[in-house]
Amino acid sequence: MAHDAPLSPLAPKTYPDMPEIEGVRFASAAAGIRYKDRTDVMLALMDKGTEVAGVFTTSKCPSAPVDWCRSKLKNGKARALVVNSGNANAFTGKTGVASVKLTADIAAKATGAKAGEIFLASTGVIGEPLDASKFEGVLNKLAKDASGDGILAAAKAIMTTDTYPKVATATAKLGGVDVKISGIAKGAGMIAPDMATMLSFIFTDAPIAAPALQAMLSKAVKGSFNCITVDSDTSTSDTLMLFATGAAAKRGAPHVAAANDRRLAGFRAALEEVVMNLAHQVVRDGEGARKFVEITVDGAASAGAAKRIALSIANSPLVKTAVAGEDANWGRIVAAVGKAGERAERDKLAIWFGDIRVAHKGLRDPAYSEDKTSAYMKGEKIDIRVHVGVGAASATVWTCDLTKAYVEINGDYRS
Repeated sequence: MAHDAPLSPLAPKTYPDMPEIEGVRFASAAAGIRYKDRTDVMLALMDKGTEVAGVFTTSKCPSAPVDWCRSKLKNGKARALVVNSGNANAFTGKTGVASVKLTADIAAKATGAKAGEIFLASTGVIGEPLDASKFEGVLNKLAKDASGDGILAAAKAIMTTDTYPKVATATAKLGGVDVKISGIAKGAGMIAPDMATMLSFIFTDAPIAAPALQAMLSKAVKGSFNCITVDSDTSTSDTLMLFATGAAAKRGAPHVAAANDRRLAGFRAALEEVVMNLAHQVVRDGEGARKFVEITVDGAASAGAAKRIALSIANSPLVKTAVAGEDANWGRIVAAVGKAGERAERDKLAIWFGDIRVAHKGLRDPAYSEDKTSAYMKGEKIDIRVHVGVGAASATVWTCDLTKAYVEINGDYRS
């Protein structure tokens, strides 16, 4: 059912031209993982010497592929990435471990890479064994067919309940040389800010060492993927990886080993731009979403407190259903602030929908206009700001509304 869902009304109107990243090639195919004749596996082949970084789910029930990637990441090198949709290979015990090893062995044979330099990710139904033998033959063909312009098709191959592929790209200067960064992501449900909150894979031709990549990626995630939520549920399979082929060195880009190297300023900004773009696309494709909601909390005791209050609002089913119903029910926001467990001064509380202040000093704003606020709530993007009156810290998170379609999608997920 996943690919057959109607396109989200919040989907991008156009896709960017995705430039080829020298040193990486892509291919995708239908392996029959869950559905027949549906593209459900992608392969990315990287040139020798590619450096890698990654962040993974904080779930205490991680998938077998997450365990595999964590164990291989310390080597800092990558030659191939295999991702399948339709089956998460999570909560599958020893069978899942064997499946991961067999997949890596098949991929190694198909690509000529060492199994320890092959990274894996799976997304889909939890608790069902993944038949890795389905990769036999398929990965051989993908290795032969891989090309530099296959990234959009790869993004489509990893979709589950997504209604559109998520891609983003940017260019940065490194030592005066242009380097490219391109990324893909999947995610629409089971999205909560607890690491990467979905699958995302980013590729660059910049010659940057794994430790520097890791530091920049971990920082970029904090203000982007870790600040989004669709339904407050963290996946067992969350994986975000960054691969650097180093091919731009041939054009004069310097090799950078340390994350604090000043030459990385432009690259760091471009990476954060790509990561934020992908994170927002995930929210815009939230299952059944009709509204993109930005929530900012300021006047908090600390940045952490501000974020926890913002997430309390963003994850409130009552707030999200009010937004879906285009109802500016600020009382539900008051309730969400109050239950967050963080300091907030009730009699100093102020709330805005867009530029409209609806509550002030702990009371409904004297100038509150129901008609004006209702008209604002009909828009596709809703900005909510809350001042909690106890300090100077702030935080912003992003979410979507909660509609009947979310219940329908998840009620039918395994059928």
